[in-house]
Amino acid sequence: MDPDHPLITVLVALLVLAGMVLLAARPSDEAGPPADEAPAAAAEEEKAPPRAEGGPDGLTVVDAADVVGVGEAELAYDGGIPASVTYPVIPNAEPLADFLKRELDAEVRAFEAASPGAVSFEADWNLTTAGDGLVGVRMTRVETDSEGSKEGYTTYWYDTATAQHHPSTALIAGQEELEELNALVRETVGGKDGGLHPISSLYDSMGFNPDGDLVVEFDAGQVAAASEGRAYAVVDAERAGALLSELGARVRDAATVGVEDFEIPTPPPAGGDGGGDAPVPGELSPTDDGVDCSDPDTKCVALTYDDGPGGRTSELLDVLAEHDARATFFLTGHPVMEHPHTVRRAYAEGHELANHTLNHPDLAALGAGRVRSDLNTVQALVYRETGYPMNLMRPPYGSTDDGVASVTADMGLAQILWSVDTLDWKDRDASTVRDRVLKGASEGAIILMHDIHGTTIDAAGSVIEELDARGYTMVTVSQLLGTTTPGETYRDGVPDTPEEDARADA
Repeated sequence: MDPDHPLITVLVALLVLAGMVLLAARPSDEAGPPADEAPAAAAEEEKAPPRAEGGPDGLTVVDAADVVGVGEAELAYDGGIPASVTYPVIPNAEPLADFLKRELDAEVRAFEAASPGAVSFEADWNLTTAGDGLVGVRMTRVETDSEGSKEGYTTYWYDTATAQHHPSTALIAGQEELEELNALVRETVGGKDGGLHPISSLYDSMGFNPDGDLVVEFDAGQVAAASEGRAYAVVDAERAGALLSELGARVRDAATVGVEDFEIPTPPPAGGDGGGDAPVPGELSPTDDGVDCSDPDTKCVALTYDDGPGGRTSELLDVLAEHDARATFFLTGHPVMEHPHTVRRAYAEGHELANHTLNHPDLAALGAGRVRSDLNTVQALVYRETGYPMNLMRPPYGSTDDGVASVTADMGLAQILWSVDTLDWKDRDASTVRDRVLKGASEGAIILMHDIHGTTIDAAGSVIEELDARGYTMVTVSQLLGTTTPGETYRDGVPDTPEEDARADA
């Protein structure tokens, strides 16, 4: 700078100094937070919950090491096949462990009873959710019989605050929502031979993936060929959200967050270990609250069909559905094995399922052990297909005695005979069957037919149409009779006269 101009030199120096001061005072867009705010921001970042583990096509997975004090128990099974079954034991969740012990024991017994060629049963567990007072336990089982091995799945839910356990269908708001879900799932898995229905036995393993999508999984061979293994459907979170119950929404929120040191801090409330009082979607009643057979203005009649399901039972179901009629199917074991999807459909459409033995013996000619074994096999077969525990049976040929009454009383089964016998097994003529039904029909009648005979199916349309025209309401046996007593015998739904009551009490 020119030393001959000192004033200019001073002015330039002052300008440079002012610029430096302004630059130092101006806040920088790239500057971090003030020093006193940095620890708080870091702490917030550290508190961000971890992401749940698992893949997009399966339920979330919780590492057991992240659940404080979790242990494992092995089921002590005393049946006739080898069973290796384990389940979790979590501190302060004793009701959950007790429930799993009972449920798994019953599951092994049902498999053994329903499968004459049963070889072995294995089951192991993993946790799918542990948070917000909820625990999800997913059981994976392998059933081996004379035809090979199949893998299956069941997921149970437990609320630590109430000590209540819930099936997977409790995640869904109601039966209508389960039907909507069933329609969505059918788009993905199809359901071979129409075997996919909104019932608890099919929707018994549901949960969420890490993104909050609803995952529904099915046993091998349940809705697709067994060779395809596990079948599943993933319903995106937005579509599934409208179908969830309050519990389902809680489970979704808990399942999508990772788990760290989960524990149940307090013992379960006294009187816990229950399944809740609310109706559960997929568990259907054989009675309709909108029908009152004791109302003088309602004429109820019970159509009953024995020995099926048969190859044309689905046609009968079509006719019944067309007229909004209900029937009771007394099922025989071997046809149940042959047509399991028809059994599911009948149950899903509101018909009653009842026991008609494994292979149609004269029960009065058998010892108590044989009677029990025969009936128990069919109880197990139907329960495994539908989740429905039948409480009615019909002795083949109507043959019963005190011994049969004792066994059925112990098994919780009322004996249902009939007031009208169409003899459709003998006279294979549709018009004859029709005439006998219409001639015998009266208020409170229980009408005996067989859905294994084509002529009976041929008669069904005109029979049901004419009964409807005559003002009859076609109901299930349980709707007609109301509460029944196990072991007791019933022939119709006509109330006893005072004279009959007096004779019975004498």
